[in-house]
Amino acid sequence: MPPSAPPAAAARNRALTEKLFSELSPAISQEVLEALDRGGFHWCTPVQEATIPLLLSHKDVAVDAATGSGKTLAFVVPVIEILRRRSSPPRPHEVLAVIISPTRELSTQIYNVAQPFFATLKGVSSMLLVGGTDIKGDLKKAEEEGANILVGTPGKLVDIMTNVDTLGFKNFEVVLGIMEYGSLFGILSCCFGVIVICSYCFHSLLHLFGKQILILDEADRLLDMGFQKQVTAIISKLPKLRRTGLFSATQTEAVDELAKAGMRNPVRVGVKAEAKLMSKDSSQSEHGPSKTPVGLRLEYMICEPSKKSSQLVDFLVQNSGKKIMIYFATCACVDYWAVVLPLLNSLKGSPIISYHGKMKQGPREKALASFSALSSGILICTDVAARGLDIPHVDLIVQYDPPQDPNVFVHRAGRTARYDQEGDAIVFLLPKEDAYVEFLKRRGVPLTERECPGDTEDVVPQVEFILIRTAALEDRNVMEKGLRAFVSFVRAYKEHHCSYIFQWKDLEIGRLAMEYGLLQIPSMPEVKHHSLSLEGFIPVDGVDVTQIKYKDKAREKQRKKALKRKAEEEALNPKPEKKRAPEKQEKPKRKKTGKQRQSVQTKEDLDELAHEYRLLKKLKRGAIDEDEYEKLTGFVDTDGEGSSDGDPSDLDERKERGNKVQKKLKQSGKSRGGGSRKFEGKGKMRR
Repeated sequence: MPPSAPPAAAARNRALTEKLFSELSPAISQEVLEALDRGGFHWCTPVQEATIPLLLSHKDVAVDAATGSGKTLAFVVPVIEILRRRSSPPRPHEVLAVIISPTRELSTQIYNVAQPFFATLKGVSSMLLVGGTDIKGDLKKAEEEGANILVGTPGKLVDIMTNVDTLGFKNFEVVLGIMEYGSLFGILSCCFGVIVICSYCFHSLLHLFGKQILILDEADRLLDMGFQKQVTAIISKLPKLRRTGLFSATQTEAVDELAKAGMRNPVRVGVKAEAKLMSKDSSQSEHGPSKTPVGLRLEYMICEPSKKSSQLVDFLVQNSGKKIMIYFATCACVDYWAVVLPLLNSLKGSPIISYHGKMKQGPREKALASFSALSSGILICTDVAARGLDIPHVDLIVQYDPPQDPNVFVHRAGRTARYDQEGDAIVFLLPKEDAYVEFLKRRGVPLTERECPGDTEDVVPQVEFILIRTAALEDRNVMEKGLRAFVSFVRAYKEHHCSYIFQWKDLEIGRLAMEYGLLQIPSMPEVKHHSLSLEGFIPVDGVDVTQIKYKDKAREKQRKKALKRKAEEEALNPKPEKKRAPEKQEKPKRKKTGKQRQSVQTKEDLDELAHEYRLLKKLKRGAIDEDEYEKLTGFVDTDGEGSSDGDPSDLDERKERGNKVQKKLKQSGKSRGGGSRKFEGKGKMRR
């Protein structure tokens, strides 16, 4: 029996509605209701209550919902119900549904979550197809046993679909749904088949066109990624009598245009959370629309570059005993901090796990499973863990490096406060990055400020000099990881989408290098060719970094062999010395002709006239006053005394001079104003 009312916290946060799944219309089958009940799902979230009936009624829908709002069930339930409408069981090799996601972990998660619902379909089999497994084994299983529902990553699914002739897709009257990275809420359905495809496998499966219903998920991101022409081409090939569903985080102008072109009187579903912002100096609060879960508390902290890592460590110590995810910009940064943080005495005993996209399949699965099983601990990760993954009971999200793509910010923070739970998220910003807060607020993501403690013990600089740099001197692995992390961070910062806020040339490279425990600043183009601040860096004198050894004896042995081999090759094939090109003797300069001298003088005069004309325009706009204009044009001496006291004769003189300037520029063809403006004295110009 379901509870008589939603949980108090969920009702308070409005994460759940008062609508039971059993009360939805069109009605959901008893088998699916029992599967929902066994999973603890009784009450619908707002997006589920709004979307499931519309999709089951074959309505065109345009859905806008926050992350963590329960959209997975809004996708799974209609798919199962649509497949249940078949009058007879499918043949073993007859494919009815394909669910494609961009990562192995997300595919595995979806497969496990959907299994109880797949089990309600009699005579229907499913198969998980992800990278990192034996392709021959998957091909053999698909050929011999077949499958009716395929769940997997694009590469492996394309391999199976193109190499297994026995799999049948004839009953697909709908074959194209598009969803953005990590989203699984687009549905392509008809009475016979369903397929869900991410935008990354868009081109691989472009030849499979369908006829009845089209659902686009995360359409704004899809259009941002440059697929607008392809989407338009597909819509033009689909029949006009079809059903279309459009899922988007934001209804942009491009999405609206797509909706007008591809949908017939769509039902617009806007599921917005309401953010509660606390004032800094009072207990008053203000409410506003938000794209984040209602149970999520979002904060930001402004830190000086030299104190950012200190604040991170202090923040982790204050929240010890919680389950925390820390996001860094690159895989190299994750590798480095996963080595450095365990060196801190204050964090010893806390499980610290690294997770990023360049890890091999075995370690990735083990890392995710280990962190999911923990009640408290730290996961250091990249944006590969930003979307889709539903890790249980995460208490806190720390965005140490703001994401390159601002759209990812919400998805990172959405790893906590899932469904009807509550959670906290914080982002660390440098003083020059504070405009990011207002930028996010205008995008419906309001943040409140957490004061950066001024008296925090400076633990990380201590470790930089004592432990981190010592570790780098004693182990080449630490030194190299620090170098790679530093270089990768600077280059990732250069590629930030909000480059007007995150300006890489403003980075304090010296202090940043100290944060990464570098022994010397690497000779990278960004440092060599630009005047970046090296202030705050203290080099280590008397150290030959080429002589630093690996602690791992096997790696050190390989390094020595490689050095020896390189030395032998250089001895056998010495590089030829580059010959210096003979210095060219300067030819004696010829004396310029009168015409040439006149040309140079004319150019200088015109430049001076153009300068004066620009000053006149500034005076007209009020950008400068008369006194400043007179000083800049030489009407007064630099000590402030001059011939002009502002009488009418002086004003007429400036007006006449301005007209002469413009006339001269017009004759020379160099007047940028087109030669049609006439200076009329103080503050006036007639067109």
